[in-house]
Amino acid sequence: MSIDTTELMKQVGKIKILTAHLIDDRLSGDYHSVFKGQGVEFDEVRPYVPGDDVRSINWNVTARTGSPHVKRFSEERELTVIFLVDVSGSQIFGSQTRSKSELAAEITCLLAMTAIRNQDKIGLILFSDRILKSIPPRKGRTAVMRLVREVLAADETREGTDITAALRFLNNVQKRKAVVFLVSDFQDDNFEKELRMTARHHDVIACPVSDPCETELPNAGLIEFQDPESGELLLVDTGSSSLRDAFRKQAEEADEQLVRFLKRTGIDFIRLSTAKPYIDDVRALFRRRARKH
Repeated sequence: MSIDTTELMKQVGKIKILTAHLIDDRLSGDYHSVFKGQGVEFDEVRPYVPGDDVRSINWNVTARTGSPHVKRFSEERELTVIFLVDVSGSQIFGSQTRSKSELAAEITCLLAMTAIRNQDKIGLILFSDRILKSIPPRKGRTAVMRLVREVLAADETREGTDITAALRFLNNVQKRKAVVFLVSDFQDDNFEKELRMTARHHDVIACPVSDPCETELPNAGLIEFQDPESGELLLVDTGSSSLRDAFRKQAEEADEQLVRFLKRTGIDFIRLSTAKPYIDDVRALFRRRARKH
C-alpha cells in the first residue's frame, strides 16, 4: 500500500464528505430514470379483466380456481454497476489540488453512492497492464467506502495501461448485462475493438480523466520529466514555443480522436479534469441519456 492506513482513511473520509453533499434528490432521481433494469420479472397473478392479453393467462391458476387469471409483470429495477478503474502509473499525475487517481476515486464514490441509494449492486475492477483487484458486486454503504479505499490505495503503481485486457476480464466475469463506468486517462492504444464489443453487451459510460498540464506545457525553461509508467527521464526545454505548440496539438488530436470514436460507437461519456468540478458534467450526462429514452 502506498500510504499508511491513517492517511488513507483520512482521504476516504474526505471524499465521502465531498461527494455526499453533491448527491441530492435531483441527481438520484435522474440516475433512476436513465439507468434501466434488466427487463421484467414476475410480480403476481390477478383475475383476468376484459382487454388483458390472452397470452398472459396463467393456465395452472385458471384451472385451479375455475376462473381466468393472468400473470402480472413489473420492471426488474435492480442494476449491477461495475467500476472499471485505471490505476496505472500515469494516474498518479496531478498539477492541481488533486491527482487523476484522486479524481477517479471521487467520481467512483459519487456514482457508487448514487447507485446504492437506488438499491443497486456495485462492483470494482482495478487495472493497469494487468488486473490488480476485482471486487464482486454487492449492496451497502460499506461497499462504497471499500471501493474508494481500494482506488486510493493503488495510486503508486508504476505499471502501464492495458484497457483491452481489462475489458476482456470484465466480459469473462460479468456475464449478465451491467452498467460499466470505465474511468481512465485512456493513455493506451488499440483498445477500440474490445470497447466496441463490450458496449454491445453492457451499458458502458466512458470517464476520460485528464489534467491541464497534459495539454499545455508551462513555459518554465529546462524541466526534467519522468514517465510514471516506465520511469524513463527526459529533459525538455519548455521555453521553446514550437515544442509547446507541438505538444498541445498532439494532446488535442488524441483527445479529439477518442471523442470521435465514442460518439461514433454510441458510447456515452463524462469528461473529467483535475482542474474543475464534475457534478454539472454528471448531471449533463444524465440529461442526455434521459432525452434518448
